[in-house]
Amino acid sequence: MSEYTDHHGPEGLLVRGTVVVVPGRGETRATYRRLGSRLAADAYRVRVVDAPDLDGDDPDSVLDRFAARLDAAVEGTAGENGVAEPVVLVGADAGAVAVAALLAHPQVSPARPPHAVVLAGLPGHGTVLGGGGWDDELDARTSCPTHRGTLSQDIEVRRGLLDDPLPEALLTAAYGGGVPVPALLLVGDDDPLADRAALGRLAKALPQARLSVVHGAHHDVLNDLQHRSVAAEVVTFLETLRNDLRPLVAVETSAW
Repeated sequence: MSEYTDHHGPEGLLVRGTVVVVPGRGETRATYRRLGSRLAADAYRVRVVDAPDLDGDDPDSVLDRFAARLDAAVEGTAGENGVAEPVVLVGADAGAVAVAALLAHPQVSPARPPHAVVLAGLPGHGTVLGGGGWDDELDARTSCPTHRGTLSQDIEVRRGLLDDPLPEALLTAAYGGGVPVPALLLVGDDDPLADRAALGRLAKALPQARLSVVHGAHHDVLNDLQHRSVAAEVVTFLETLRNDLRPLVAVETSAW
């Protein structure tokens, strides 16, 4: 069985870059089928990997294994002209923690560092759901009926993992402000696992960062009811990155 789920753009179009999606706790690659298809429709090569295994007493070893998995995933997307650039990592929940901690690490790094990252639903220190059943977890994750159905019907989704705390060392690294590439931070304003104050401090500490708050969204900000607007925000970031972080559209006047 393949380790990846791939989404390809329309045939005949120039590939505009490579996006590697890293799921979070309990999620599977199928969780990101809708997002992957939407980004691919805009001519990006999208590969979804399995959620990272962050268990282990040695954070360096955890990140070293994660870096090796990312390297293999990225290199495996190469076409006739190599890997399409820019390469952007999109991490959700534990995936966001792993991506941020890896890029902030002084010794461990991917062989092909990404040009930018999207950190979605980055959980705060010590934030867990604290028990409850599947309905409570769904309520924390999303209000989107389609996404709730996707999670509930996927027998490989591991329920209850949002009750498990993430390694404190990795969270500290993720929030340490050491990500050296442009970063888009996405958070739902109804996310029970978010620390908005800490995210604000992180966005200000990073050299090039944008913190976007999604109104009404829960923890699964990439897949919640506002998923179309969130995907548009990600595509806008990707296109801005291709233009040296200069916005392609500027609003001169508006009635709202």
